[in-house]
Amino acid sequence: MAYKYRIELTDVTLRDGMHAVRHQFSVEDASAIASALDGTGVALIEATHGDGLGGSSVQYGFSKETEADYLRAVCGVVSQSKVAALLLPGIGTVEDLKRAVECGIQAVRVATHSTEADISAQHIEEARKLGLDTVGFLMMSHMTPTERLVEEANKMASYGAHAVYIVDSAGAMLMDEVRAKVSALRNALPDDVQVGFHAHNNLGVSVANSIAAVEEGAFRIDASLGGLGAGAGNTPLEVFVAACEKYGIDTGVQLYPVMDAAEDVVRPRMHRPIITDRTSLTLGYAGVYSSFLLHAQRAAEQFSVDTRDVLVELGRRKVVGGQEDMIVDVAFDIAHGKAAATH
Repeated sequence: MAYKYRIELTDVTLRDGMHAVRHQFSVEDASAIASALDGTGVALIEATHGDGLGGSSVQYGFSKETEADYLRAVCGVVSQSKVAALLLPGIGTVEDLKRAVECGIQAVRVATHSTEADISAQHIEEARKLGLDTVGFLMMSHMTPTERLVEEANKMASYGAHAVYIVDSAGAMLMDEVRAKVSALRNALPDDVQVGFHAHNNLGVSVANSIAAVEEGAFRIDASLGGLGAGAGNTPLEVFVAACEKYGIDTGVQLYPVMDAAEDVVRPRMHRPIITDRTSLTLGYAGVYSSFLLHAQRAAEQFSVDTRDVLVELGRRKVVGGQEDMIVDVAFDIAHGKAAATH
C-alpha cells in the first residue's frame, strides 16, 4: 500500500489511563500492558501518575504503587518502544525527572496550561541536558486563540523541545479548530520541531480530529488502548490504527497485536467502561479538563447536586488543571444557590 502520510504514535494508557482507574494500576498491571504494547510499533509508551511525576498526592489522588516501582516495572519489560514520563512544572520537579531517568525513561513530556509555556523552560532545558527526547505539551489548547498558541509553542521550541503538542484536554475541539491550530503551529515552528496532537473523545470525534491533525502536519499522535483515559477517554489506539490503514496513514503499528492488547489485556483491567456518557459528554460541551470528571462526581454526590451542573459551572469559570480545589467550592455554591443549576 502506498501511504500518504507517516506518523509516530505515543500510547498513554499507563498515564492518562491512570485517571480512569484512580491511579490504581499495580506493578503487575503496568508490566502486562507495557509488555503487550512493546513491539506493536508504538514509538513511545508514557507511564506515570495521571498528573505526571510527583502527582501521587492528596490533591490528585494517591497511586497504588510508588513512582519508582511503577517506572522500573515498565522500563524493565520494554525493549523496542521508548518509555516516556509526563511532568507538570509545579507538581513534578527537576529532581523527580532525574530519578525517573535513573529508572530508565528515555523521553519526557513537559506539560503546562496553553498560556503558560514560560514555566516549562527549566524542565525542558534540563531534559535536553539529560539526553531525553523532549516534548512540550500545551494543555487545554481549546481555550487559547491560535495566534497566542503559536507564541507559546515557539517558546517551548526555543527552550529545546523536539516537538510541541496541541492538547485537547477537554475533548472540546472539532475538526476545523484542530486544522487551524495544527497548521498554524506547523507553519510557525522550525522544520526540525515536530507538531503533536492529543485528543479526548468527549464529543466522540477523537479519531476524526487526530486524522485532521495528521493532514495538517502533525507527526506525533497520542492514543490509548481501548481509549482508556480521563473523561470519555483518549483516541482509541486500535481504532485509530485501523482508520489510518484505511486512510493511507502509516503508523508503524501492527493492527492485530494492538487489537489483542486492547481486548485481552486492558479491557479486563478497566474499572468502568470507557464510553461517552452524559457526564463525559458534558466535559466536552463545557470545555472542562477531562481529569476533573471523577473529582466532580464525588463533589456532586457529597452535596447532592447534578455532576453536569458542576462541570458546566467549572467551564463558565474557566477553571483549569491545578485548580482541582475549586470543584468542591462549585458544588457547594450550587447546593446553596450561589451558582445557577442548568437543568
